[in-house]
Amino acid sequence: MSAGAQVRTRVRVPLRLAGGFAVTADVFTFRDLVDSREHLLLGLGDWEGSLQRAGEGGEPPLVRPHSECLTGDVLGSERCDCGPQLREAVERISAAGGFLLYLRQEGRGIGLYEKLDAYALQDQGLDTYAANRALGRGEDERDYEAAAQMLAALGATRIRLLSNNPDKALQLEALGIQVAEQVPTAVHLSASNVRYLKAKRDHTFHTLDLAAAGDVEVDSA
Repeated sequence: MSAGAQVRTRVRVPLRLAGGFAVTADVFTFRDLVDSREHLLLGLGDWEGSLQRAGEGGEPPLVRPHSECLTGDVLGSERCDCGPQLREAVERISAAGGFLLYLRQEGRGIGLYEKLDAYALQDQGLDTYAANRALGRGEDERDYEAAAQMLAALGATRIRLLSNNPDKALQLEALGIQVAEQVPTAVHLSASNVRYLKAKRDHTFHTLDLAAAGDVEVDSA
């Protein structure tokens, strides 16, 4: 991992999510992040207590690295599960104590416009990974080195990882963050995202039990 990052700002921000859930977060910004992007870390619930408990050998903080998704997080798009996962993560981390990392890695790292280009290719029959490749991009260009720097700056070097994605755990472990447990999120299934979720399950081995989530017909659009 690159040299350490430092906290540059800590500010308390009251949040109200879709559905009415309200919580106050300690929002951190950083200097010297490896990619120089404006990532955020939100301390939720009793995050300070969770760090203390972890230091004493107890249960470590619950952490979700969440990649930015304007269409899902802000506009409520049902083509992915990002918006519901973000809301779920804030609620669960607030209860357990820990951190949400909001990472500026739109479209698995390819950016907003190319993500929408990939959507157009998906409408022609490609899955989400094949669409990225057809654009000349990697299947998943996200990198979690900045996330590891942010966690290390807060002393969160042992965590419970809230994610269905095994690659996040592998990258964070390689970067010096001990993943004591990988905790899956709920399955946020809709007619518009079932093909997307199946691709994540089958191609990159996300822990998604779609059968338990119920039967949903695939949207032909």
